[in-house]
Amino acid sequence: MRSALLAQLEPVLRDSAANAARAAEAIETHPDVDIAVFPELFLSSYDLCALDETARPAGCDELATVAEAAARAGTAVVIGFAERSDDGSYANAVACIDTDGALAGVYRKTQLFAGERKVFRPGTELVLVRLAGVVVGPLICFDVEFPEPARTLARAGAELLVTSSANMAPYGPDHELATRSRALENRLPHLYANATGAVRRLEFVGLSRSVGAGGEVLAQAGAGDELLVAPMGERGEVEDSVDYLRQLPESLPVVQSGTIAR
Repeated sequence: MRSALLAQLEPVLRDSAANAARAAEAIETHPDVDIAVFPELFLSSYDLCALDETARPAGCDELATVAEAAARAGTAVVIGFAERSDDGSYANAVACIDTDGALAGVYRKTQLFAGERKVFRPGTELVLVRLAGVVVGPLICFDVEFPEPARTLARAGAELLVTSSANMAPYGPDHELATRSRALENRLPHLYANATGAVRRLEFVGLSRSVGAGGEVLAQAGAGDELLVAPMGERGEVEDSVDYLRQLPESLPVVQSGTIAR
């Protein structure tokens, strides 16, 4: 069975270089895993007031540091960062780096949460990338609370869902349910790496996990800093009667009954 490193680490505030170095160290000390997943905005930290200082373009030195470590270890990487665009706007993004260190793609969060809407430009498309020979559908935190993005990725050919998250109290139970549900309803394995520590009044809850294609938790981290090496579920064959992707309902009209119409 393939394995993954769920790098549930607390980033250094306002120090992208230090966070890149810490990510590189984690990758290089776990060369036997197929893919390493880091939390949402790991390079910049989840400090939305510091983006002028911490946001970086996709070709930045910090991501180059991570990519070089990925190539040395032969490990694919999904890592969160605040992306600075050419027009000066910011996106909440993940860089998807393959085992040779090449940037396979950048996904920009489409479902922005709370204060993120004031500082980030939402992504306008979902992305499929091939990492370590697997077709991956990346998601970011609040994305996973909606069935539609994961379902769209599954229908487009995703073989694995990967979510980078910065889920905070009191919403831990929401993601425990959502991560398992997105796996089960699409019959896809799901890797979820969540943040720890605190930024201002936000306390991140950890509990990173690997979820099997049947919604079962294969491994889960605790609430603090942790490098969890977890088995990575497989898509496998699904009994026809519960293969939901093959039995998607058609869109049906909604009609109002007489009592509703009044």
